[in-house]
Amino acid sequence: MMSPTLRSVSRLSSSSRSTRCLPRPQVLRRLYSSEPDAKAIASEFLSKTQSNPPFAQTQLLDANQLQRFSATFSRPELSKVLPKNGTPLPAGYHLAYFTPAQVEEELGRDGTDTTFNPPSPYTRRMWAGGELEWVKENKLRVGQEVTETTRLVSAYAKKSRAGNDMIIVGVEKKFQNERGVALIDKRNWLFREEITKPQPPARQPEVVPFPEGKHVRDFNQTPVTLFRFSALTFNGHKIHYSKEWCREVEGHRGLVVHGPLNLLNMLNFWRDLQGGDATPKKITYRATNPLYAGEPYRIVMGEEAMKVTEVKIVDSYGQVSMQGTIESF
Repeated sequence: MMSPTLRSVSRLSSSSRSTRCLPRPQVLRRLYSSEPDAKAIASEFLSKTQSNPPFAQTQLLDANQLQRFSATFSRPELSKVLPKNGTPLPAGYHLAYFTPAQVEEELGRDGTDTTFNPPSPYTRRMWAGGELEWVKENKLRVGQEVTETTRLVSAYAKKSRAGNDMIIVGVEKKFQNERGVALIDKRNWLFREEITKPQPPARQPEVVPFPEGKHVRDFNQTPVTLFRFSALTFNGHKIHYSKEWCREVEGHRGLVVHGPLNLLNMLNFWRDLQGGDATPKKITYRATNPLYAGEPYRIVMGEEAMKVTEVKIVDSYGQVSMQGTIESF
């Protein structure tokens, strides 16, 4: 269980249905040429995928999922008693809903959902960052029937720090209830080349003191928390639960903490400082380095200035793992 320390002044969802379907990933892949160039692959993937209609699904925001999601984050205000209809979803908690629905045979080799994967060899996915923007007078609430509409907005080639090719894919998700759009969620996924030769585990750097800041909160995630988050978000990515896959295939020294899990930790911390029920106007965030279960890390949050709060996550070795900017209404 997470035990955040503050120092500062199913998948049981009922009634989910899809209104449009994208082509199966294996069908998409047959459409592409054998051109190995990352830039050409990204361009062709973007063109062909954008020719398809957006993917839409409608779902009831049920109380059970919200309660269990809150328990995963050790948030007693919504986990001790089943939330009532009309309870607003805390910022970011929409991630407990509209989870992937692919059968196992359609998942990637690493267990990831492949709905918006570029073609091989760029199939190894990581959550790179994104932006969330809320509508002030229209909150998502328990008991609402909400429609999520997803469309591909970008795909482009880029070089990694090591000089390797990768493809960055951007999607936009709009969430609408009976009053209209309540939230726009833009996500960027980074796709590296498939691993053909197992990578040796990364070396653990030397521990250094955490940085100080106006507001700080420390974490040390456990495999249990990672498992529960994966289960509730129906995320089969092996880097979050298989030590063998992490160490013997991808070269990670341990289980990798989910990027969106820490997005929510930043939002929860901001809400606590603002007064608990606050909803931000926008958060922009970027993941820069992995974090591992069993290794302490710290969220450092600055003082709000001109309705803007800067936040970063720093690991035990001095590396910034995520950074973001939160805007208030």
